[in-house]
Parts: sequence; C-alpha cells; structure tokens
Amino acid sequence: MRNGALMPGRRRTDRSSTVRSSTGLPRTGQLLDVAAAIAGCACVLAALAIIWIARLTVTRDVYVSELGAQGEPTAHAFQVALLLIVAGGSLIAFAGRAVRSRLRLLGAWTPAVSLWIASGFFLVASQVTCTSGCPVPYGPSFTWQDLTHIVCAVIAFVAACWAMLQTSFAHNNRLLAGFSRASGIAVGVIASAGGILSLLNFMTGFGSRLEFVATTLAIAWVAVFGAVMVRTRLALGDGETIDTQKYAVADAAALPADDVEQVVR
Repeated sequence: MRNGALMPGRRRTDRSSTVRSSTGLPRTGQLLDVAAAIAGCACVLAALAIIWIARLTVTRDVYVSELGAQGEPTAHAFQVALLLIVAGGSLIAFAGRAVRSRLRLLGAWTPAVSLWIASGFFLVASQVTCTSGCPVPYGPSFTWQDLTHIVCAVIAFVAACWAMLQTSFAHNNRLLAGFSRASGIAVGVIASAGGILSLLNFMTGFGSRLEFVATTLAIAWVAVFGAVMVRTRLALGDGETIDTQKYAVADAAALPADDVEQVVR
C-alpha cells in the first residue's frame, strides 16, 4: 500500500498514539507502572544493602541463607531483606509485564511471571529458614525444615535466571537484552558452583563467597530491569523519545487489524 494512502472510511492515526495503544496502557497506567518500578528498585536495592551489612558483621565465611538461620544475630535483618526482595521483585514484575521473549520456547510466559514465581518461593524461604549452620539436606543432619528452605531458595534462583534468559531475547532493547544474557549466564554458573561446593562439603568458604557474588548480581539485575521499565514507560508517555517504527514493527502482531494497517502505511 502506498505511503500516506488511506482506505475509504479509514481515519489516519498518529504513529505515536498507535505506539501508546499497542502497550495497552493509558497515561495513568504508565504512571502506575513507573511508580511500581521505582518502588521495586528501592526495595531490592535496600535488600541488597541489608544483606551486605549483615554479612560484614559476621567474621566467618557463611552462605547467604546462614544469615537467616535460627539463632543467628542477623536472622531478623535477613528476613526483612528477603521480604523486600519479594515486594520489590513483584512490583518490578508488574511494571515489566509487557516484556516478552522473541523465542517461542522462552515466550511461553513472560519474564514477569518468572519473577513472580521467584518472589513466591523467596517468600516461603523467608518464613521457613534453615536451622543453625544450614546443614546440607542429607545424612544425619537432615531436617525437613532445611530441605524446604533450600528447595524454595533454589527454585527462586532458577526462576530468576529464567527471567534473565527470557529478557535476553526481548524486543526493542538490545542493551537490556545483552545485560540480561550476561547476568543470567554469570548467576547460573556462579551460583551452581557455590551450591555444588556446599553439597560436596568442599572449599565451602570459597563456595559461600561465590553465592554472595551470584546473589548480588541477581538482585542488581532486578534493579536494572526495573530502571529500564521506568525509562521505557516515561518514553512511551512522552511519545517523542522512542523509535516508533521499530516498536510498531515488533508489536504489529499484537495490534488490532485497523491499527496495523495505519502503521504499515
């Protein structure tokens, strides 16, 4: 169809308004997303600060979960940190619910759903802490409490890594995609190495440090994801700072037929 041609009875629409409608969000919805993302970033960054302050008060090598173990002076602070991660992750997931992977396998559900799953299991882990020393969940030291905590923490970490992988193939933000891909690989490899060393009871001091690095990277990724959602929503609200054609092509499949016809002109 020729550029600028109109079908009989069709009304020309402004491309910037088409982009806004493709998000499905009115102006008030965009502001709500911005507020949720900002609040979520504040929560997860506060959680990261609490975790590291608590860690610096402990003179021995400990795994992350040991900060919240029964009898530890850092237990209450660690529980607060986990709850902040739950709240922050949920808010950022809400703000980023429109993000979806380009790959069909990864696009079965959105990164937001993965973050909500991670937040749910972190919530359980915050309430079911490990026992003193956080022993491995096998052998004479086995307890159902430790097993529950470790399984929930592992599932939460895996869900967060899956969200990173999904976002690494998301539309229209190469910088976020590249950062997500690097973060997902780094967190997965480092956390796995630390977990294996713990299970083998070998070089556990080094393994605990690896786990803190992986935790820091994972929380930092959630904060960056939230910050990108703030920037994206504000850009969509202005309708001036985005490449409208790029968004229109990527989102064409999600637009009503009439809107698609206006975009392709």
